Amino acid sequence: MKPSLTPKKIGFIGLGLIGGSIAKAIRQYYPDCTLIAFDKNRETLAFAVSQGTIHISCSSIDDNFKHCDYIFLCAPIAYNTAYLSQLKKYVDAACILTDVGSVKTSIHQEIISLGMEEFFIGGHPMAGSEKSGFVNSRAHLIENAYYILTPSEKVAAEKILSYQTFVESLKALPVLLDYKKHDWITGTISHLPHIIASSLVNFVKNTDTKEELMKMLAAGGFKDITRIASSSPVMWQQICLKNGKNIADILKQYIDVLQQAKEWIEAGSEQNLYSLFETSRDYRDSMPNTSAGPIKKQFALYCDIIDEAGGIATIATILASNHISIKNIGIIHNREFEEGVLRIEFYDEDSAKNAYKLLQKYRYIVYEV
Repeated sequence: MKPSLTPKKIGFIGLGLIGGSIAKAIRQYYPDCTLIAFDKNRETLAFAVSQGTIHISCSSIDDNFKHCDYIFLCAPIAYNTAYLSQLKKYVDAACILTDVGSVKTSIHQEIISLGMEEFFIGGHPMAGSEKSGFVNSRAHLIENAYYILTPSEKVAAEKILSYQTFVESLKALPVLLDYKKHDWITGTISHLPHIIASSLVNFVKNTDTKEELMKMLAAGGFKDITRIASSSPVMWQQICLKNGKNIADILKQYIDVLQQAKEWIEAGSEQNLYSLFETSRDYRDSMPNTSAGPIKKQFALYCDIIDEAGGIATIATILASNHISIKNIGIIHNREFEEGVLRIEFYDEDSAKNAYKLLQKYRYIVYEV
C-alpha cells in the first residue's frame, strides 16, 4: 500500500527539540492531520497539548499508534532502538517508520534484526540548537535544512518517493544516503567538531591561570568556534557510543593532521604553513550559505557604536520598532578576530539581513558575520 501524500495521522515517540519542531511544522502545513505523541515527560506532553501541537498524548506506546501514516522516533538514540520492538505490532503496510537520530547504523541493524525493513526509512534533519527540549522547538527549525534519508534495502521505492515529497512539503531539503556513508560523513563534519570544541574548552579550563585570565580574555572568536560545546552532554555521549568506530577512525586521521601541523611549526616551514591557512580559507569560503548543515548556523552581525549611555538601547529600539527580534546582544571586549564593538544575534536570516540594511540607513558601521 502506498502511504497517503496528505497524511491523516502521525505519531511521535519523544517530543524534544527535533520531534517538537517537526510536529509544529506538520501542524503548520497539515492543520487537519491528527498528531499523537508518547514522551516519558508528562509535563512536556501536557504543554504540547495545551499549545495545540499534539491532539492525543499517550502514557505508553499503545493502540493509539495504529494506522499512522508516519511514526517518528525522536527519543535519544539508545532509546529509539529499544522502542522498535514495542512499535512492531502497530506498524502496518501503509506506515512509514522513521527516526531523527544523527547516527544511523545501530537503528538500521536493529530494524534488520526485527524484520522491519519494509517499513523503515531512517531520517536525520541536519538542524538543531544548543538549547534542548520541546519548549525550544520551532516550526521553522528544519526549514531550508538538509534532511538526510537512509532507506532500508527492502522499503518500496514509492514509499521513499512519498517520504521525500513529505519532507519537501515541510520546506526541508531531502538527501538520500546509504546509512553507513551517512555515519562516516556526519562523524567527520558534525561529531568530530563537537569533540574538538569540547576538548578545546576543557584544555583551556585545565590550563587557565589562577586568576582565570584565559576565561576572561577568551570571548569573541574563541566563544564562536567553541559554541557547540554548550550542547547536551547526554546526547553527545550517546552519539560517541553509537558511532564510536567511525569517530575513533576519524579522530586518528585528524590527530595525524595535527601532528603534521606541529611538525611544520617546529621546522619553521613557511610554505607548508601558508598552504595550511590558504587552502582552509579557500575551502571554507566556498561552502554555501543557503542551507543549514549539521551545526546550526548563526545569524548575527557586528556593529560599531560609541561608548555612551543609551547606545545599545538606541539600537535595540530601532530594531524593535521595525519588528526585528533580537536573540542576543552584547559588547565584544576581545576583538582580535572580530570587527565591530557590538555583536547582535537574530533568530533567522531575514532578520539579520533587514537589521543590516536598517542600521546602515541610520549611519551605523555594520559588519556581516
